[in-house]
Amino acid sequence: MAKTEVILTHNIVGLGGESDQVKVAAGYARNYLFPQGLAVPLTSSNKRRLEVLKQRRAERESNELNTMTDLSKSLSKLICVITVKTGDDGKMFGAVTSGMIADQLKTQFEVTLDKRKIHLEHTVRTLGEHEVELRLHPDVATTLKIRVESSTPPPALPVEAVAPTGRREDVRTEKRGRRPEAPAEKPEKAEKTEKTESAEKKPRTPRPERVMPPGAEKPARAEKGAKTRSAE
Repeated sequence: MAKTEVILTHNIVGLGGESDQVKVAAGYARNYLFPQGLAVPLTSSNKRRLEVLKQRRAERESNELNTMTDLSKSLSKLICVITVKTGDDGKMFGAVTSGMIADQLKTQFEVTLDKRKIHLEHTVRTLGEHEVELRLHPDVATTLKIRVESSTPPPALPVEAVAPTGRREDVRTEKRGRRPEAPAEKPEKAEKTEKTESAEKKPRTPRPERVMPPGAEKPARAEKGAKTRSAE
């Protein structure tokens, strides 16, 4: 198969970058690269374009590096939520893929990222938080946190029947609320009662007898003696 040398004007995965000189099949160059404007034939006139292409490539790679560096800083602070279906036992149906992560990044954060830059070191098959490696640029790599959640609602827990305890009146009281208990006797009233009881127990002091002067008789006795003399 005949080969021909060409100068690439754009990056082509698996072939080379902009301004690279590569050898390709003549038919591939004639039918695809040249019509698409991805390469030009290696001629003396086209060699003069190499400096222009190299300068344009350097500027593009510098801008791409700066863009990916800023993007990596932003993505490292985010948590991408992935919603999956699970069974009653909480196990996932299938696994989380790089395509699912790329779709959610665009939906949740409006970040367009090629799924080929998302590298899953291990298969994500469990709920919870995981870390995913992102290779944004040959010189830029970062990690993205994802949280896998279930879209299936958890099964309802059975309601346990409570066995009735106590009398029927007690159950009604618990439902309607217990009546307030009688308030305890106020401290002032209790103190007054104690004072009354102590007063009753205290012996009474006898009143002193009235002392009459000598020769004087009590009025009652004098009156009684007058009645006796009149009777005689």
